[in-house]
Amino acid sequence: MITVRGIQELISQITAMKKDLSKPGVTVGFVPTMGFLHEGHASLMKQARNKTDIVVLSIFVNPIQFGPNEDFESYPRDEKRDLAVAEKEGVDIVFIPSVEEMYPQPTKTTIQVSGLTERLCGASRPGHFDGVTTVVAKLFNIVQPDFAFFGMKDAQQVAVLTQMVNDLNMPVTIVPCPIMRETDGLALSSRNVYLSAEERSQALSLSRSLSVAQKASEEREDITISELRNLVISEITKSPAAVIDYVEVLTFPGLQPLAEEQQLEQIQEDVIVALAVKFGKTRLIDNHRLKKVEVLSRV
Repeated sequence: MITVRGIQELISQITAMKKDLSKPGVTVGFVPTMGFLHEGHASLMKQARNKTDIVVLSIFVNPIQFGPNEDFESYPRDEKRDLAVAEKEGVDIVFIPSVEEMYPQPTKTTIQVSGLTERLCGASRPGHFDGVTTVVAKLFNIVQPDFAFFGMKDAQQVAVLTQMVNDLNMPVTIVPCPIMRETDGLALSSRNVYLSAEERSQALSLSRSLSVAQKASEEREDITISELRNLVISEITKSPAAVIDYVEVLTFPGLQPLAEEQQLEQIQEDVIVALAVKFGKTRLIDNHRLKKVEVLSRV
């Protein structure tokens, strides 16, 4: 495994690896991360390793996707541990640029995906997705991957990046990967490390609430969007530490709102329950697709 920190060095290493493989149609798989890797990230690397010839992992805590009162400076970092995880998963190249390498001058060009970024996390984190799309576009231009792997825990990010790739004819396929969870159901996240023992216990209400919604959707054909949403909220608020940012039931990947009294069985699109909840100072997101009408790869 090779570790590089410069853009030109990364480009040179990828070019050299393609030549060394000496076969037509060499594919590059790319896993962009902000580091502090966990099993969720490892699952993305596994999929990239299985699907592509060369696997590139990036570790970059991107400042332009953090708001002024968010946790950029305190975001957990552990480069030595991250490199060990990457090597274990068979990554070929790890790209760890500095902020100065990625943004040598103030950024005057940003990418904005309208229609998908105004709600959910975009509503409470203005500018966040402009930072995500801009850095991912830069990384795609540098790495030139054939496939890029993203976890479905941030379903909005998957939808936004897929829209960006399609709209701008970027020659890369977004590969959505399943949410990875702890054995007790908590979705894996680098931010879980912030939770106290009590907060972590109470955060299990998130996955429980999604299970309640799934069960209700299976047992009641006439259940409405409003009833589903209220069931999720009711389960989450059983945890006294929970402060709800949002609970939404939307189409996916379009992320469009549904009429409150519309019955789930009447909807001819994928439907997702997405939520964001704070426990103490830690904001967690989770989601579950209640209804899958189309295969996500067709997005």
